[in-house]
Amino acid sequence: MSVPRLTRNGTRGYAHLVEVEVSASRVWRALTDPALIRLWSGAEAEVDPRQGGVYRLGKRHEDSREAHIDVFDVNRRLRLIYLSGSNWPPGEGTLVDDFLLDVRKGEGTTSLRLLGSGVPESAAWDKVYARFRLGWERHLARIKAALEAPPPAKKPAVAPKDPPLPGLDY
Repeated sequence: MSVPRLTRNGTRGYAHLVEVEVSASRVWRALTDPALIRLWSGAEAEVDPRQGGVYRLGKRHEDSREAHIDVFDVNRRLRLIYLSGSNWPPGEGTLVDDFLLDVRKGEGTTSLRLLGSGVPESAAWDKVYARFRLGWERHLARIKAALEAPPPAKKPAVAPKDPPLPGLDY
């Protein structure tokens, strides 16, 4: 008796949830302001913050994630539809990341949910799937850490006063 061979077809996705002890507007800014994105991602960022705009993590024309902003609902929802990556295997599928922000009333806590979908189930896509799923898991943890415990502000350097010169201190 032969064992049936399993084939994979269709798509797969991932879901992440992080509770951040700041307002939704601060979480939104962390997702859409290129300067703040650089802090939590460690990569260059380019964002045209509007529906139909561009969302890019990483250097242009290198191993970057570039997406079309499909939904841009300020402080509530950001949906990205990824353009095909240069290092992605061939295949049909549309990779989507959908960020949903929800505020628990009276608690000052924002729930940041990420629903990723559209990754083909073929073995050729396993590395891309793992990179997206695990990458966003780390990024969301960094967003939480950066917003809840921001680095202390640097004190301005004060130039030391010149020491008095002997005989000239009149």
